Amino acid sequence: MRALPRMLLACVLLTACAKQVDARVAGNDDAAVDSLSLRLEELRTRDGLDDATCADRCSVGTQTCELAEALCALVERHPDRDDLPPRCAQGQEQCATARNACARCGP
Repeated sequence: MRALPRMLLACVLLTACAKQVDARVAGNDDAAVDSLSLRLEELRTRDGLDDATCADRCSVGTQTCELAEALCALVERHPDRDDLPPRCAQGQEQCATARNACARCGP
């Protein structure tokens, strides 16, 4: 008879642990989105420097587009979140701007 309460307690604990894992995964994605957004902001700042060479601008453009793509992939994993799509759109706009800066630089 004592085994039943212990089994019930074990089931409750296991269920609680599963919920914690789900929350942690979402938290990891939130941290990744924040990290990618910060890296995009750093690249925007670097791209805005007047003394950047064409090679620098094109490198920044490539890196920006790669980060924007990664950011949008994370956003797509959470279609229920209204706060994330604008971050993807901002990354895509920044990618286009950085690519244009590279294209204007070339011969």
